[in-house]
Amino acid sequence: MLPDLPAVDGVEIRSNGLLLPQGMPFGAWECIGQFVLNAAESVTWWIGDLLVYGQDAFGDRYEQAIARTSLDYQTLRNYAWIAKKFPVSRRRDKLSFGHHSEVAALVESEQDVWLERAERLGWSRNELRRRLRAARNARLMGGTEQRQPLTQAVNLQVSVRQHERWREAAEQMNCSIDHWIVETLDEAAGIRSE
Repeated sequence: MLPDLPAVDGVEIRSNGLLLPQGMPFGAWECIGQFVLNAAESVTWWIGDLLVYGQDAFGDRYEQAIARTSLDYQTLRNYAWIAKKFPVSRRRDKLSFGHHSEVAALVESEQDVWLERAERLGWSRNELRRRLRAARNARLMGGTEQRQPLTQAVNLQVSVRQHERWREAAEQMNCSIDHWIVETLDEAAGIRSE
């Protein structure tokens, strides 16, 4: 839960800035700083939850509304995707939105294992990413990769611009473009990833 902003005379929060009084004690400055950092982290979740609600409740009107924002469409999709992957009850307060985004493509049980490790061991988001990559590489090198189900190849002809946008979106989700395309298509088809 986001703590209340400490009551300090002369502090003004505006949409375009934070006004702080001269001579403010260090402790008050520190408390305000913690509030601001917590709020910044929370905003990403709030946006994701708002978008998920809008998708479910307002359909086409939701898409018109997000088109009027100043945020990149793919960024908003990523926020919504991660918020959908992690209901509030599964989110770890001590870990950032970024931590959750690193494991979002995994199955729930694996997400929980990695988030628990990151929380217990105090890993940064970058450390979690590094550990995930190392574990993936170890599985591939050790030949213990799970047997893949029968697959069907699909050949798509897309513009260079589309491919670049998709590659960038996959990078933001820290996954391969193939994985990102499959996840996105499954989500659009209403299929839960296995």
